[in-house]
Amino acid sequence: MLQNFLCYTCKEYVEDLAKVPKAFLQEANVRLIVIGQSSYHHIKPFCSLTGYTHEMYVDPQREIYKTLGMKRGESSNLSVRSPHVKSNTLLGSIWSVWRAMTGPAFDFQGDPAQQGGALILGPGNEVHFLHLDKNRLDHVPINTVLQLAGVKTVNFTNKPQIIDV
Repeated sequence: MLQNFLCYTCKEYVEDLAKVPKAFLQEANVRLIVIGQSSYHHIKPFCSLTGYTHEMYVDPQREIYKTLGMKRGESSNLSVRSPHVKSNTLLGSIWSVWRAMTGPAFDFQGDPAQQGGALILGPGNEVHFLHLDKNRLDHVPINTVLQLAGVKTVNFTNKPQIIDV
């Protein structure tokens, strides 16, 4: 679940989620779903921006966020940093504001104080894993979620893998 569609850290996290091959998900019988908190009108532009082709939905009233206990505001501990965030805070924030100002409808695409998280759900309504983000940099590593869901992991770096023989 995303903080919001303009958040630069969310954008970079979803860019990495887009790298998860559909074949890996199908092999494990798993669906990858992103939920944002703005209008559905922002889904298509956000997917175009990030290259994300898996399922995406919105929860403009943030009912799912509230039900799962996701927090508003940030903890002061910004020492935890998502391995999927590539931008520094200043440039990332500037880029987010620029996207808001130059978008077709000047809005911040959700509550900027709302934190997101990650969960593994199902079968049924059973929650197997839940991570509530404490701040915009506190995303759980994607490979951790993939492993817990029984999905093959992905190399998110641009560096070639070294194989010892």
